[in-house]
Amino acid sequence: MLFRKSLSGLSDEELVIRFQQGEGRALDVLYQRYGSPLLRFLYRMLWRDAQRAKDALQDIFVKVLERPMQVDPARKFSTWLYAVAHNYCKNEYRKEANRDAAMLNQIISPTHADFGGDQMDQIIFRRALDKLLDEEGELARTIIVLRYEMDLELDEIASVLNCPEGTVKSRLFYLRQRLAQSLGPYKIMLEK
Repeated sequence: MLFRKSLSGLSDEELVIRFQQGEGRALDVLYQRYGSPLLRFLYRMLWRDAQRAKDALQDIFVKVLERPMQVDPARKFSTWLYAVAHNYCKNEYRKEANRDAAMLNQIISPTHADFGGDQMDQIIFRRALDKLLDEEGELARTIIVLRYEMDLELDEIASVLNCPEGTVKSRLFYLRQRLAQSLGPYKIMLEK
């Protein structure tokens, strides 16, 4: 137990180096740090399919385990990990011939009686936003999820998407304008 405590105090980059040197518990610490946030990201990106998201998370960490030298310790681990997850999602989209139909089938219809006004507004907003993001496409969904749900900075999103930060900033600006215009009374929620 003392060994784990000493590892938990290390930076991501130090953990990557230790993992690459054969210290398997370093990957355990990285998984503890990033497993839950990455699972939420994958869930949002993979049609809100919990099992698919769990499988994706396992696949990603198995790949890291099998190929530790692919992780670049000079690069921020969280950004690298989200880039790997983003690429995984892109591959899943390619495999899914009817992506839009599958996305709509995954929306869960809650019982309206269980929710108060504010919660119902959030559900209605979420559905409207999901529908609009489906129309905008995969890149728009990725930018919104990374920025507003995963709280990544613009430079981190640019690194994940492998494009200039200015491009991310511009796309986010215009995307927010289109979404705010389309969402009408809900536009305030989008600006958070």
